[in-house]
Parts: sequence; C-alpha cells; structure tokens
Amino acid sequence: MGLSEFTEEEKKLLSPFFTNMDSHVFVLRNLPEVVKGALFSRYSRSPDSLRRILLEEFINKPEMGFKDIVCPQEDNQIIATQKAEKFYDRVLVGYGDDSVAELGGAHIAVEDISIIATKVIEDSRIGLSPLEKSTRYVLFNEKVDGKYRYYREPQIMQSAEFRDVYVKTCDMLFDVYTELIRPLQSYLVKKYPRNSDVSERAYENTIKAKTCDLLRNLLPASTLTNVGLFGNGRAFEYLLMKMSTDKLTEIRHLAEKMQFELSKVVPSFVKRVYNEHGDDFRKFVRSTESELKTIPVKIDSDQNKKHYDLELAYYDEDAIDKVVAFILYEMTGKPLSDIKESVEKMPHLQKSDIIGAYLKKRSNRRHKPGRAFENVSYTFDILANFGAFRDLQRHRILTQLKQPLTTDYGYDIPKEITDSGLADDYVVAMEKAKETFDKIREKYPKEAQYVVPLGYKIRWYFTLNLRELYHLCELRSGRQGHIDYRRIAQDMYVLVKAVHPLLVKHMNFIDLQDYDLERLDAEKRIDKKIEILKKKWND
Repeated sequence: MGLSEFTEEEKKLLSPFFTNMDSHVFVLRNLPEVVKGALFSRYSRSPDSLRRILLEEFINKPEMGFKDIVCPQEDNQIIATQKAEKFYDRVLVGYGDDSVAELGGAHIAVEDISIIATKVIEDSRIGLSPLEKSTRYVLFNEKVDGKYRYYREPQIMQSAEFRDVYVKTCDMLFDVYTELIRPLQSYLVKKYPRNSDVSERAYENTIKAKTCDLLRNLLPASTLTNVGLFGNGRAFEYLLMKMSTDKLTEIRHLAEKMQFELSKVVPSFVKRVYNEHGDDFRKFVRSTESELKTIPVKIDSDQNKKHYDLELAYYDEDAIDKVVAFILYEMTGKPLSDIKESVEKMPHLQKSDIIGAYLKKRSNRRHKPGRAFENVSYTFDILANFGAFRDLQRHRILTQLKQPLTTDYGYDIPKEITDSGLADDYVVAMEKAKETFDKIREKYPKEAQYVVPLGYKIRWYFTLNLRELYHLCELRSGRQGHIDYRRIAQDMYVLVKAVHPLLVKHMNFIDLQDYDLERLDAEKRIDKKIEILKKKWND
C-alpha cells in the first residue's frame, strides 16, 4: 500500500508523530524512545508500513493506552512508558532479538563527575556518542561554597590517614592553576600581540584557549566535569554492566544512578543490568580476573634498551599486497585467493599505480580512503600525558587500552610555562602531587589515581586500521589541535611512513608544522561565519 492508504481522519491522528505524511522518508517525533524501539522491532517483521503499525497496534488498541502516551502530564508519561515497555516485552518474547534495543535510544547528562569517571564512560566505543566539558574553553578555577570542584573519593575521605593530605593536595593543585592564569595570559599577550587583522573577540578567545591548554596539566584527575551522551539501548546496557563491575566506588554508583534514570525513559533496554543477567556478567568478570591472577608471569625488561614515547609495536608485513588485493577484489569479481596470487607477482610500480588511483583524487581530509584500507592494521605503544590520552580516547574505530594512571613515568612541562618564568610553582605542585599519590597508593592503589594531575604520563596502546590512521593523523595534526596530541598524530605518520611509505604517500592533509597560537585561524574563521550570519538574519 502507498501513501494514499490513509483516510484524512487517520492522517490527522498520525501527523503529530511524523515529520510528514506525504513522503516515504520521514522522522519519528513526539514518541517515547521505548515506543520507537518497539515500533521498529515490529516493523522488521511486518508487511505493513511504520505509520500503519503505529495506527493499528498503538492508537487503535485501547489496551495500549495511547492517549496516555501523547498526554503531556508527567504521570501519564510514566504510564505510557510502562505500557510501551509491556508491548516491547511482547516483541522480545515473540522474536528474541536483542538487536531491537539498538533501535531506540536516549540522551543522558552526567554532571559533577570526575575526569576518571568520564574516561570509563567514554571507553565504550560502539553505539554511544559522548561530549565532554572542555578543558580548553572553560576555566576550572571556580569554587562552590568556598570549595574547589573535585571528587572527594569516599574511601580516602573516610581514612584518617589520607583524608587531609588528599584534600590539601587537590586544593594546592587548583590554587596553583588559579594563580598562574593571569601571569601566563600576560606573558602570552606580550609574546603574541594582536595583529590588526584579528578581532578582539578572536584574539581574547585564542589567548584564553592557549592559557587553558597550558595549565590543564595541573588539574587533578579528580576534577569535576560534565559529559552528555546519546546512545542506543544495547550500548547503554553494556556500558552500565561494565561500570557495575568497576573497582572504583564512583563508577559503580554512577552505574546505579544512570540505570535508574534511563529506566524512566527506556526501561526495557536497561533492566537487565541488575537482574540475573547482570549478576552473571559480574560473576564472569570477577572469575576471569581471578583466573588470570593464578598464572605466574615474568616480564623481562632490558634496562639498557631505549624506549620511546611512541613506538610502532606491530604492523602487517604484507600490508601493501593486502591493500592492493582488496582494492582489486571489489572491481574484478574474482576469488580473493586468485587475486592474492596475482598481486604477489605484480611489479611494485603497478601496485603503486593502483594505490595511487585509489587515493589521488582526494581533495580534502573528509574524502576518506575506501574500505580496502581497513584490512591493514598498526599497533602503537604510546606514553603521553593523561590530558593527551583524554583527547585521543574520543576516537572510536580502533582498539585502545590504558594502564592505570600513576606518577611513575614523570610529567610534561609546557615550554611556555618555562619561558614565562612560572616553572618553579608548576614543578613544586607536580612533585607534591606525586608524594601524595605514592602515600595513598600503598593502601588504595585504584583510588590514588584521583590525585594525579593531567600532566603526568600514562601508557596505552592504539590498534587501528590504515583507513582510521588517515582520519586520525589528518584530523589531529590540524593546526587548531592541542600540541600534545598533534605531536602524537604527527609521529604516528612518521613511523608508518618509515615502514610503508607507499601507503601514506597520499596522506596529503597531514600537518607537520608547529604553531604558536593554535586556535587563532579557527577563531578568525568564526568571525567570518558571524558576519555571514549577521547579513543572513539582518542582525
């Protein structure tokens, strides 16, 4: 049946819930998320249109209480969600497919949590889209009721041995952060005076961003921040299950709070977190950890071996042949085994021509290489400050895993901090934080992470395919990026170029330059956009 299947009365009933009633392409609106998920799950098993399903299985069925669903009163919305959950449960019983939980989602805001907690939340890569409060555009020197805003970890705060030194150290870090803002800004203004072609707005924002970038190293990992995320039901369920197994009290409590709030909107999607399914998952995690601890492992370490902050640990030796073979696979219609044999016999120049034809028409970094590049991978062992990890963790199409945050690898001192004569205060603060960390970790190794400033180094690995490498290196080496992660992106490119120059030959939008005021060009572009909007809206 087509769009003419509905009477005028039916169209009137349906129109509030769709962006149009006269096209085969439309968006759902004014419906609870669980209803959307239930609709799509039924949609996959029905010959009817989505509009027809909503009409016949919701609106025209009194037992579904659809009037309650569309009624704006809060109490009726609760009833609506409960009735939608009942419907959803029937769908699951009938079809038994957890993937329907990916068809409904929710937005959730998680505020006043530590930076440690945001990293746990954002570690879930698939099905979630997080956005975190920025340390570049926001100063973190504010107080509430006379107190700096950092997480006061319960076990530490209940410890007579560590409570005072923890609070004193965190306060000290925020004090130094706050005290260095004005002298550092003055230094930057003097070093980088405003040119006549730069607006006052753009210049002030650029100086502020630079100041925030340089001082963020002093912020402890306990710093309170906000994160908002949108996700589908399945992603939320898995995230909350993982969080419920965490060693840190904050993370486990957050899982409970998030599950409680999400249950008000998408109850069917998150109800298994704390039922027998969730209990079984937590048992699996605990037993796996116990099993691993029973196996004795000795890691030999050569003290004379030189380790670098970024190392290419693994890569495909036959990467070029693999890329060429998969490029040809799509266009030849031949079995992969035959293509592989032919490529192995192919002269290097011909392989180069094929890869060149695949990439040379890229005119900007958003022209991503095709999927042939996903069949080659690289693993980098990275040692960089926690702030840089915090930025790069946002990349999703890769595998990454970090070691615990400690002070064992030392910390970074930004060049501008030294040049401005502010290094003494900076160093004293970082060293005092290390002393406190070392004391606390003897008894509370996990909880001690909260006192570690973002400038201390952490080790983690990235495993990513060549296609994602293009995306990461070209995006994160861009001028407006923070210098710490720009260097990592640049060095990744250099390391891969050393082993596979042909494969990164067309990474044309990598930026290997250094800049003084990273945000300046971006702010100037914003000025132009502002002028365009003023003209557009006559404002």
